[in-house]
Amino acid sequence: MSAVPSPSRNSRITGVVDPVRYTDGYSYRGSRLYCEGVAMEEIAERVGTPAYVYSRASIEQAYRQLDTAFGKLPHTICYAMKANSNLGILRIFAALGSGFDIVSGGELYRLRRIGVPGNRIVFSGVGKSREEIREALRARILLFNVESAAELDLLAAEASRLRVRAAASIRVNPDVAAGGHPHISTGHHRHKFGIDWDMARKLYLAHRDSRWIGWQGISAHIGSQILTLAPYRQAVSRLAGFFRDLGRAGIALKYLDCGGGLGIRYTAEQPLDKAAYAAELARIVRPLGCHLLIEPGRSLVGPAGVILMRVLYTKENRGKDFVIVDAAMNDFMRPALYGATHPVTHVRRASGRLTRADVVGPVCESGDCFLQDWPLGKTSAGDLLVLWGTGAYGFAQASNYNSRTRPEEVLVSGRRMQSIRRRESRADLVRGE
Repeated sequence: MSAVPSPSRNSRITGVVDPVRYTDGYSYRGSRLYCEGVAMEEIAERVGTPAYVYSRASIEQAYRQLDTAFGKLPHTICYAMKANSNLGILRIFAALGSGFDIVSGGELYRLRRIGVPGNRIVFSGVGKSREEIREALRARILLFNVESAAELDLLAAEASRLRVRAAASIRVNPDVAAGGHPHISTGHHRHKFGIDWDMARKLYLAHRDSRWIGWQGISAHIGSQILTLAPYRQAVSRLAGFFRDLGRAGIALKYLDCGGGLGIRYTAEQPLDKAAYAAELARIVRPLGCHLLIEPGRSLVGPAGVILMRVLYTKENRGKDFVIVDAAMNDFMRPALYGATHPVTHVRRASGRLTRADVVGPVCESGDCFLQDWPLGKTSAGDLLVLWGTGAYGFAQASNYNSRTRPEEVLVSGRRMQSIRRRESRADLVRGE
């Protein structure tokens, strides 16, 4: 492989990136990589590649660290299950006492399948259908985060039909731009999410005495992969001001929901310290005397997951080197969708001269590229590699593009590994057609 990189989004990576140093649940023992107590090579032998692998210890530690950081402040962590909705992962959060943030009837169905009670569920999203609203009302969920006047009318109509009172809040757009990529920034006025404060205030007042809408809170969500406190400080301060204004207007709220969006480290990012984040939110929220809801997803599961993949071929074209692996963009969309950089390392510690190559998949698209000019080291067909930080927005966004079967998902708990989703078969590809 060439030792001279060509310009690319990854050329700024000048040395070897070792994600093990900042990822809980994974470690090298000698030259072999382990997830908790199970060697990655053993996982590959048992389930094949590509495969998603998750560390239970990493998930539990991330949740408990964040929960502890808020101390005695009344709060509920509502895991944003769009990040990873595998039933095996959801059961971990349910056992920890987590709440859940959902954005579809399908996600509600998953939670009901594992026995999560409705009072631990918050329903967000701009496009709730009539059927989804009806299902959530029957489940007696904790809160609907309403995102338009039309949705509020539909919620009131369905609540009236079922003769129940809908616990609701309005998702206010605080006009704060934040997030690691334009596609994951959600709190600016140009985005589809939320309602401007003037309109939201009118809706709160118009339904103040409603028989079918029970105002319980106010919410906002400004983006994802946020690495600084300033956007949170700005957005939550504005939300607290709206909360007080409604109180003066006779609308006493119980919940303030400030969304999620905590960033994680993929390569050189510096994530927010959880204690500093919690302290800043508590400073703003505590005087309100309310219950804080937060909706983290990526920060709880992102670092816990990796993709285990095998090298199919290596090749060189006019000084440009390629490592072709058996995972592809259909398995993991973030690099193609967001230009995201996820490190790749060898399962066996690489040694020798630092060399660079593009790490690409088999899908018939030039965009099927995980990394460009990545300092991977000597690589041969048959080698096992790991793509790091794939626990969030990984399998959840996977597809069958190019009629590729989706990979196995494996959960490691100590020395035990468990398949939490079997690898799809060719028959699965045409099921229902």
